[in-house]
Amino acid sequence: MSKRDLKKYLTQLSKEQLEGQLLELYEKFKDVKVYYDFAFNPNEEKLVGEAKIKIANEYFPIKGKRAKMRRSVAQKYIKHFVTLGVDVTMVADLMLFTIETAQRFSSKRYIKYDSFFKSIFAAYQQAMHFIIENGIVSEFLERVVGIKEEANRQNWMNKYEFNELLERFEDNFL
Repeated sequence: MSKRDLKKYLTQLSKEQLEGQLLELYEKFKDVKVYYDFAFNPNEEKLVGEAKIKIANEYFPIKGKRAKMRRSVAQKYIKHFVTLGVDVTMVADLMLFTIETAQRFSSKRYIKYDSFFKSIFAAYQQAMHFIIENGIVSEFLERVVGIKEEANRQNWMNKYEFNELLERFEDNFL
């Protein structure tokens, strides 16, 4: 069904029928419920805080002994928050928090998986792109530089990629 057909169908419904369909959608589909819950009570700080706890738990588990180090957990939250329309500064903060948490973890434990470093660099690229795209460079410049410096300090295998990306960033936006 096209958007035009949907509009035509909706204009034919009475107010009561339309309300009934919205309530049915709310009850049947979790995504609709999440959207309306957020639309009417956008407690962004609480949502982002809960996400940060879960992301930190991936690297520094409260229960259990082994860190899972799954960046996909953070990616899921970031995508969800972008879809909901959470404030871009809060999303960027969450993106950088994820990288900083991974760096704190790697400073305490030796990591032998190249995929870890590649994944964190991909997250760094994504965060840089998001920050530039949303025009919030000045708010996050210090943290972006700090992440690059920490990758150098820990002698990450891809530290030169961090340096190169930040140099391109500085050439174009500073």
